[in-house]
Amino acid sequence: MYNQIKLPYAYDALEPHIDALTMETHYSKHHAAYTKNLNDAVSKAGIEDKEITALLSSLDSISDEALRKAIRNNGGGFYNHNLYFSTMSPDGGGEPQGELGSKLTKAFGSFSDFQSKLSGLAAGQFGSGWGWLSANKEGDLILSSSANQDNPLMEGKGYVPILGIDVWEHAYYLKYKNLRADYIKAFFSVVDWKAVADNYNKIIG
Repeated sequence: MYNQIKLPYAYDALEPHIDALTMETHYSKHHAAYTKNLNDAVSKAGIEDKEITALLSSLDSISDEALRKAIRNNGGGFYNHNLYFSTMSPDGGGEPQGELGSKLTKAFGSFSDFQSKLSGLAAGQFGSGWGWLSANKEGDLILSSSANQDNPLMEGKGYVPILGIDVWEHAYYLKYKNLRADYIKAFFSVVDWKAVADNYNKIIG
């Protein structure tokens, strides 16, 4: 059975960058629904014991088309939001230090360049989707975006997300309305770079 991450902060803890009503609705309604629907779908498919990254990396092995679609959408929603919520903090913001900070500079030129490129990908994603920073076992970093609840795990290239910006309207519309770029800018004020670095270190072993 798949379980939602337990939020390590209150719904209002990310104010004024992410408002309390958005957080509560996002977590207790949207994410809860993805989690429930995923558990229902994997139960019907008989694969409820599969680890989530392995599940999302092997969707083609699910023969039933309807169940495969349900698991792609809801499994992506479950995984993506667990990552999203776990990489934010009321003590977030600033720039990453240590190996991850060095890797970002090497890969993208500077932290500012990285931030600008990821922001551009997230802002430019047509309709609902995500902007991603991902890593592979060799420590390589890439930036990308994906539609709906898809993520780099589903692409089969060995990259695992370590940070995701949710640009579905439910992530920002109550506070920012149609100003997606303003939400993305505010998001960087709550990024928990220690959590992102922990994700990176787990991938490179």
